[in-house]
Amino acid sequence: MLADNNNKTTRDPVMAEAALPHDTIIQDSWTRCRSFGLTHQSTPVFTQPSPGEVSALLESQQALVQTTHKEVLPYYGNILANSNCLIMLADNQGQVLQSWGDQRFIEPNHAAGFVAGASWLERYTGTNAIGTALSCAQPVHIQHDEHFLKANRFMTGSASPIFNEQRQMIAVLDVSSDSYLPPSHTLGMVKMMSQSVENRLILNLFQQRYFQLTFNTSLNNLDSPWAGLVVFDEQGQVVSANRRADSLLGISLAAVNIESLFDIPLQQLLNQPQDLPFNLRAGGRFRFHAQVKRPQQPVPIQARDFRPAPVAEPLRAAVASPFTLAAISLGDPRVDKAVRQAERLLEKDIPILVYGETGVGKEVFVKALHQASTRAQQSFIAVNCAAIPAELVESELFGYEKGAFTGANQKGSIGLIRKAHKGTLFLDEVGDMPLRVQARLLRVLQERCVQPLGSSELYPVDIRLISATNRALRQDVDSGLFRQDLYYRITGLNLELPPLRERTDKQALIQRLWEHHREPYQWAGLSSEVMELLLRHPWPGNLRQLSSVLQIALAMADDQPIHAEHLPDDFFADLPSSDSPKVVAFAAVGDGDLKSQYEQCGGNISHLARHLGLSRNTLYKRLREQGVKV
Repeated sequence: MLADNNNKTTRDPVMAEAALPHDTIIQDSWTRCRSFGLTHQSTPVFTQPSPGEVSALLESQQALVQTTHKEVLPYYGNILANSNCLIMLADNQGQVLQSWGDQRFIEPNHAAGFVAGASWLERYTGTNAIGTALSCAQPVHIQHDEHFLKANRFMTGSASPIFNEQRQMIAVLDVSSDSYLPPSHTLGMVKMMSQSVENRLILNLFQQRYFQLTFNTSLNNLDSPWAGLVVFDEQGQVVSANRRADSLLGISLAAVNIESLFDIPLQQLLNQPQDLPFNLRAGGRFRFHAQVKRPQQPVPIQARDFRPAPVAEPLRAAVASPFTLAAISLGDPRVDKAVRQAERLLEKDIPILVYGETGVGKEVFVKALHQASTRAQQSFIAVNCAAIPAELVESELFGYEKGAFTGANQKGSIGLIRKAHKGTLFLDEVGDMPLRVQARLLRVLQERCVQPLGSSELYPVDIRLISATNRALRQDVDSGLFRQDLYYRITGLNLELPPLRERTDKQALIQRLWEHHREPYQWAGLSSEVMELLLRHPWPGNLRQLSSVLQIALAMADDQPIHAEHLPDDFFADLPSSDSPKVVAFAAVGDGDLKSQYEQCGGNISHLARHLGLSRNTLYKRLREQGVKV
């Protein structure tokens, strides 16, 4: 990378991306396989969906398949021409969508895994390139003997996840063969191919109406798939960006203005000649080669007040739902059971009720269900029944005709249930729904029609219903607070998500959340002392609290390893009584007495700092200066 003369740094930010070492990936995968009840002698189980289900799957993924086949693979024909390998495209549930190349190495007893619809998830087929790439959300190369199941050791493969414009993992691209494939070459090629698919998905969605900026460290690779890509509107608002852009700039490009990224006025950027390379500087430090492309169909002047969705929304939406079903299953038996049961009902018209304490991740779980289903391209409408004023619940859910009541929108409203047509309706905290609204909802679920307020017309709706609650809903039924008939309508399958304090996969979950929240340059990780504190914390706020603590710690630590001084004060207040300090009387002390005071209070920094009138950071510094290990 080129740098300013007054800055000697030449490290490419992409090199700072945190990635699990290969040995760790294999070890973690084998641990998961054992937790799924698999042995090395287990037979891989490939689902056998019906022809109708396969057709629905392929129809829902047609755009992805066509983009890969028509727009990307022609540029990588040398892979097929020079080796006996097979390229496979699978969705985010590991289901094969399409394959290209040499299938001669596939023997009849292995054929079931290479047809459309066959799933390569680890829980069914052990360690493998597709399933393991989904589980760890990064590119992997699996050699013959690294497969957990001996039955799969006839092949070797490399796979890389594919993310959409919302940074959601939607697919995996795999290159497999029964002969040796050089890891570095094959893995590098499949990463390049998956990045090409991601770039094409972004451009196909936005290039008609938005500007595109591509940039890279070398003029020679400006047109390569490994260039940074940023899509923005006339006001400079970033609509989407590929992951390479994040890596090159060392930041996440969520909902920012392009002028905050590069040292160039917006008007000057918009006036750059089409496709003519120019020099571009970012943050006063890094210099790139860049080029701009204009929209293929500029927005008419009279229509420019209208922003076609999504504008800066994709990147924000990714933050709300970072996990797929595969990423949620990290080894806790209760969570894994919930995922397995939910997967079996993905395409069934059976309602699901998710129970769990506040903050356990119910909405994340439900969003993952939606994304794993054939309704993924349709609307996901989340309704927090406790957050909507009781007087407005009916109008919000069922909609209303114009003039239906005082203050009603003059155009009326179709309501949230009709907005979820063909998609998923998620009723969070459903136990807080008023009784009169429960009666109307029951009618909708029975008749599959919605009647807006003030209207006599019925509107058919096709929705997948998933509800959630943190209350003992059955007790509410017994006490008359919740309708019994509605209860049995929404509880086809009851799933319970355990609180964080009871989960057996806390360490993997902490690592996954740290990976999600960190900036690309923050690769130093968690210190052992912090991991120990996080593991023994009771987490009354569950995943929501853990997520907040990690975000604060990352902000405090910047690019350094996270230590205890980077954790917020209220984190220590929740530690168990066994970890609390002894009650002691503190006097004004000199630095020489800090060690004894530290030992007196049981090593609780927060408690000692409050009594001495010092900040925790200052106290940590003074203790370490005296050789106290904290």
